[in-house]
Amino acid sequence: MALLSTSAGSTRFDVPPYVPNGNECQLFETAWTRQLPLLLKGPTGCGKTRFVSHMAARLGLQLSTVSCHDDLAAADLTGRYLLKGGDTIWVDGPLTRAVRDGGICYLDEIVEARKDVAVVLHPLTDDRRMLPLERTGEQIEAPPGFMLVVSYNPGYQNILKALKPSTKQRFVSIEFDFLPKAQEVAVVSVESGLDEARVAPLVELANRLRKLKGNDIEEGVSTRLLVYCASLIDSGMDRREAIRAAIIEPLTDDPDVKTALAEVANALIV
Repeated sequence: MALLSTSAGSTRFDVPPYVPNGNECQLFETAWTRQLPLLLKGPTGCGKTRFVSHMAARLGLQLSTVSCHDDLAAADLTGRYLLKGGDTIWVDGPLTRAVRDGGICYLDEIVEARKDVAVVLHPLTDDRRMLPLERTGEQIEAPPGFMLVVSYNPGYQNILKALKPSTKQRFVSIEFDFLPKAQEVAVVSVESGLDEARVAPLVELANRLRKLKGNDIEEGVSTRLLVYCASLIDSGMDRREAIRAAIIEPLTDDPDVKTALAEVANALIV
């Protein structure tokens, strides 16, 4: 999130653009006001991270974002003892810093993290609003200015990487999806600089390919990929080359599937 200095020496937040698709902004603000944890769920590249950045800047809150992965353990969030200059010192992790200082801690794709992460979050997501640090013996009470936000993609899971019902029920949830065609065309046009008339066929192609999700391809075409593709075209690249580089290649490594996707694209993009 960008910060812009003001003439008075203070700072103001540069609000990233975001196009609402419902009452998600109002729901976020209410969750923030009532100190409720928030869960965002939706397909990859549909705007979850942009939404959090937008709301953090809109509310004037510091934002700490953690991209979760297979090796992310609870200690990576809470902190650990490190050797420094011959001394052993405790260093707070991003979650602990956010709880101490306030602001939003956003854990992106929470199901990718190790299972012990959910255990650490539980005391923060009920009436205790507490972060226990077993290694230091501290019990840090979250201030009113702290908010926990997590996200995941429910369509890209298996039995080993599913968010438990007991965890999901600790959050207020917002479901995201791709924007309606007209809105998505407008967003991609603004983000890429390509005019809407040339963006519209790309969005139509994306909607066709999204219907193949779970069959020939694991994930649908994200709005992010559409922006990349439109940006390449706006820079002068041939449309078919841009579609292959920014849409087809990121979706699959299978030669036969790539050929099939290219045929769909060629039929739509004249």
